Amino acid sequence: MTRKTAAGMMRRNGILYLFLLPGVLYFIVFKYLPMYGILIAFQDYSPFKGILGSDFVGFKHFIRFFEDDEFVTVFRNTLLISLYKLALGFPVPIALALLLNEVRLAWFRRTAQTLFYIPHFFSWVIFGGLVIQALSSKGMINSVIAMFGGEPILFLTQKEYFRTILVVSEIIKESGWASIIYVAAISGVNPSLYEAARMDGAKKRHEIMHITIPAISTTIVILFILQLGNILELGVQQVFMLYNPLVYEVGDIIDTYVYRVGLTEQKYSFATAVGLFQATVGLILIYAANGLAKRFSGGGLW
Repeated sequence: MTRKTAAGMMRRNGILYLFLLPGVLYFIVFKYLPMYGILIAFQDYSPFKGILGSDFVGFKHFIRFFEDDEFVTVFRNTLLISLYKLALGFPVPIALALLLNEVRLAWFRRTAQTLFYIPHFFSWVIFGGLVIQALSSKGMINSVIAMFGGEPILFLTQKEYFRTILVVSEIIKESGWASIIYVAAISGVNPSLYEAARMDGAKKRHEIMHITIPAISTTIVILFILQLGNILELGVQQVFMLYNPLVYEVGDIIDTYVYRVGLTEQKYSFATAVGLFQATVGLILIYAANGLAKRFSGGGLW
């Protein structure tokens, strides 16, 4: 594209570019400019000396992280919990969107959507408190167990239950909100395709399998790639709210490890090094997933 052509497009679509400007500024200010702080990962950073004045130590903090006795544990926990959430949680919003699409009563569909969306707007401080209350010794779950003659179970202190609790609570909280994109994609499917299928004798399951899902497959691939890029970034809030020293072995992840070892002891360089490691792994996974998507389905982010 020549400079003259680009200038002409800017004049013709000036209003649209103005709408784009806030988003561009957001990414510049909050995503790209802070990348200057990556230098801290290669320094013994001191707030008094600043980034330019701190001593350069190369890969010292990365080596310390990899040699730490807890590295294998937190990396395994992060990877396993992420894979569980991806394998079990990713299909749920798709299934939920398909179910909502089949509801013919408009008021019931709107009510159901609202109920599914609401948990997303609660912070993990609130939602985590609800989970803790429900799983306490006298909570709702143990009340049901006691009703059938069972003994109360302290779920949040049992290693065998903790990862399941993380995955299920994440699904309950976020699936409704995540289904919005799929509902929008399904609404764009041409109704004449369904009419033609019904005339050919197709049942509802055939319409879903051969029309709806293929029509939104590009959306599914794109969201899968994006989610795969965040596979090592579970977020500290959920785990921090629910875990305790009794389940560190199965619940301590990279984010909580950085908080405990890096930030509470003001080891900023170490925390930055671990964050850079997470981002690098995520970037590699995004490129790999995008390449596989282009190779096998012809779709991808770029």
